[in-house]
Amino acid sequence: MVWAPGVARAARRIATAAALGGGGLTALGATAYGLLLAEGLLARKAIGRPHGLDGPPSDGIYGDYPGIPLKLVMLGDSTSVGLGMKDPAKTPAVLIANGLASVAERPVMLSVLGKSGAASAELVEQVDKALKLEPDVAIIFVGANDVITQTPPAVAVRHLTKAVRRLSESGAEVVVGTCPDLGTIRPIGQPLRWVTRRWSRQLAAAQTVAVVDAGGRTVAFADILGPAFATNPGEMFGPDRFHPSDRGYAQAAYAVLPSVCAALGLRPEPHPARGEGLQPIYLAAATAAEESGTEVSATRVAGRATGPHGKWVTLFRRRNGEMLNDA
Repeated sequence: MVWAPGVARAARRIATAAALGGGGLTALGATAYGLLLAEGLLARKAIGRPHGLDGPPSDGIYGDYPGIPLKLVMLGDSTSVGLGMKDPAKTPAVLIANGLASVAERPVMLSVLGKSGAASAELVEQVDKALKLEPDVAIIFVGANDVITQTPPAVAVRHLTKAVRRLSESGAEVVVGTCPDLGTIRPIGQPLRWVTRRWSRQLAAAQTVAVVDAGGRTVAFADILGPAFATNPGEMFGPDRFHPSDRGYAQAAYAVLPSVCAALGLRPEPHPARGEGLQPIYLAAATAAEESGTEVSATRVAGRATGPHGKWVTLFRRRNGEMLNDA
């Protein structure tokens, strides 16, 4: 199902409300909001209690290389900490740290500051801790809990914008994995699944607009990086049927890794294929919300950051498995 025009309009509306300080009820309006309130408890009961309260301890230095370590911080929600994994090596943060060390041929000092259950409002405390570490790059996975807790999208986006801007202004490169499509979660039934899918994608598009404007770049998680989650949930989801399995986390990590390397100047940007490349921000945000693994970053045209339809950006569809051999 393609909602790109509607998603683009919603992204503009949400991002504008966030910038102006408005709350806005939700991306979908009062009717859908009431539906979520009515059926949210049923979904939570179906999902059950997550297996474990947090991911395994994974802070440390990765990569057996000489030189001063690159500093990587991981912020956000349960996906950022690898909830459900017992082996730190299978968490997204460690997979990214090892991959980054391999590409940079330098050690990477990893600090995981995310928290299971965190929504965008909780990023402020995580960023406070991150800034003290003076990171070279910060990765944020956030958005799912904003949908689950029915946080007005403009409010969620405003918190994310502040987090990205603070990190960017400190000199850190920022890469955000946008809100995944909660419509792929099997325990969530219809019509709630349809509502959460649309809400998730509208939030992801608005996140893209806000993050790029604040100095970061985004990688779309859409249906959590590929149709495999929809067609093969037994392998891609963990036992709680909500959080990814080790294979699911690996897909997330390797979708983000190329963007992290590009942000740090370790790899050139890929050559745009047909349908990629230069686009207005709202169109690119809507496209990314529909297509997993799509990266959006700011660019200039004739020395200008904005055009007649908003900020100029570059859109790339990261190929499945890209840089996997390097990592």
